[in-house]
Amino acid sequence: MRARLAIQSSGQQVALQEILLKDKPAAFLAASPKGTVPVLQDGASVIEESREVMLWALGRDDPEGWLDMPTEGFNLIDTCDGPFKAALDHTKYAVRFPDRDEAAERDKALVFLRDLNDRLTLHAFLMGDRRTLADMAILPFVRQFANTDRAWFDAQGLSALTTWLDDFLNSERFRGIMTKYPPWQAGHDQVLFPANPSKGSAL
Repeated sequence: MRARLAIQSSGQQVALQEILLKDKPAAFLAASPKGTVPVLQDGASVIEESREVMLWALGRDDPEGWLDMPTEGFNLIDTCDGPFKAALDHTKYAVRFPDRDEAAERDKALVFLRDLNDRLTLHAFLMGDRRTLADMAILPFVRQFANTDRAWFDAQGLSALTTWLDDFLNSERFRGIMTKYPPWQAGHDQVLFPANPSKGSAL
């Protein structure tokens, strides 16, 4: 999601190949033997992490100024991608981690969510009055966590965070990245994403 968000904002257009993870094409594994998505291939370069794909796209054009944020924003993404993502996985996929206490892991995630909520109580976005990379890199993981138990999430009193999340979920920007595509097969027509690129115009 966040890779697509940055590509969408930047106005870049890529050939999109939807991968069915239970049936990974040989060409995909040849490009990225680790076999996880997203993967971006730019000539001989292969980028295998969503955050790095975001930086690749915004490094080419950043019309909304997402990269214009203090170091604190990058540190916040580090916390999201590290401790929060670990707690998210231990909650969302609790059956895979029988040695972990699901409630304790959820409480760990809640520490980060409360920090985000405190920030959003002061401003519309995490770093101030406009969205930055911090918002767009973190939003997809907050969505994942909220979806593990939306009723519980809504009962935590995180009103500013909930508004921030729901505004995103109701936006054209979100709808624009959620189009379903058929799994890629060699020889099929090329799919371009976004279909009609425009720089930073989605709300």
